[in-house]
Amino acid sequence: MNSETPSLLTVYYDGGCPVCTREIGFYQRRRGAGRIRWVNLAHCTDEDLGTDLSRAAATARLHARRSDGLLVSGARAFAALWQTLPAFRLAGRVAALPGIVHGLEGGYRGFLKVRRLWRRNADACPLPDNTRFK
Repeated sequence: MNSETPSLLTVYYDGGCPVCTREIGFYQRRRGAGRIRWVNLAHCTDEDLGTDLSRAAATARLHARRSDGLLVSGARAFAALWQTLPAFRLAGRVAALPGIVHGLEGGYRGFLKVRRLWRRNADACPLPDNTRFK
């Protein structure tokens, strides 16, 4: 990303998960992806996460920081990502709707349980707690 172009969004992703890496790579090749700051958790410092995001939480599920500083996770993070990419903008708006985002969150939580199967080190891919999502 050009240092003169402000990030619309920061996406924190698990670069140690082959499925996550492949999916993020797909988004990184889309038009508009240069305006997103991509933080690979396998290669970042704790400072890259900020003071309100632990490495354990960041590794457990997708997180994104909006341009206003609000940290969102799970389905809300995907909705924010999709809203930032021109080809997915409409899908992102629909995904952010209250009933839709809650349904997507349920599906995402199911995926997180299966995701551990793709990790070489399943302990590095913790299941998220059951706290309310942001």
